[in-house]
Amino acid sequence: MKLSEDLFLDGKVRLLQPVEGYRAATDPVFLAASIKAKAGQKVLDVGCGVGAASLCLAARVDGVQVTGLEIQSDLVAIAAQNIALNKMQERFRVVEGDLSTRPMDPEPNSFDHVMANPPFYESGSGHRPPNEIKARAHMEEDATLKQWVDYMLRMAKPKGSVTFINRVERLEETLACLQGRLGEIVLYPLWSMNPTGPQRRGAKRFILQGRKGLKSPLKFASGLVVHDDDGQYTSQAASILKEGVGLDLSV
Repeated sequence: MKLSEDLFLDGKVRLLQPVEGYRAATDPVFLAASIKAKAGQKVLDVGCGVGAASLCLAARVDGVQVTGLEIQSDLVAIAAQNIALNKMQERFRVVEGDLSTRPMDPEPNSFDHVMANPPFYESGSGHRPPNEIKARAHMEEDATLKQWVDYMLRMAKPKGSVTFINRVERLEETLACLQGRLGEIVLYPLWSMNPTGPQRRGAKRFILQGRKGLKSPLKFASGLVVHDDDGQYTSQAASILKEGVGLDLSV
């Protein structure tokens, strides 16, 4: 498999990833930036791929301990290379496993934060990419969205945070799966362009974060505008993508 080496967070993270197939871009960086982790806390990255979100989080928060779960053995092998490349052997480990089988490694109810970028598309919807790695990353084949939600909630400690990034088309289903199981939920849209500007576009992605076992109602944040009207990153987006600044989801 041919790999490229790409730089994230202005070179703080070096990432090997397949030239063909699913390639990490901005989503894992925004996901990692939204995690309010502290030194000594444990984070689980479900469906970690080659480790982009985990490495970005570990680069931002010194002392955080990250575990990645990934079903595709090829990506697990590349993630292990990325761990070594970034000298994160003491802080990041990756486990090969299928969340739908509810494996006991990693250990349930043991993580302060659980994060994921689940598949964008339901099984049987849309055109299946010919590249197998990309298809399994984008299409819901190995587990349903409900199984992703069930597993993530199972892995988080009581009152631990659970965070998703996904396409807005999956928001309704995600909220239905979380009904009564996650509180202090913040819905944070990612706007491609200023929604009130001349090039306005709707939000294509959302970040959803809540805490396990709480009952407080959902709050809707104003979100992040990713691009200026000229197509360049906004100053806030650039600070996250290039400088590794955290993303404040507070309303």
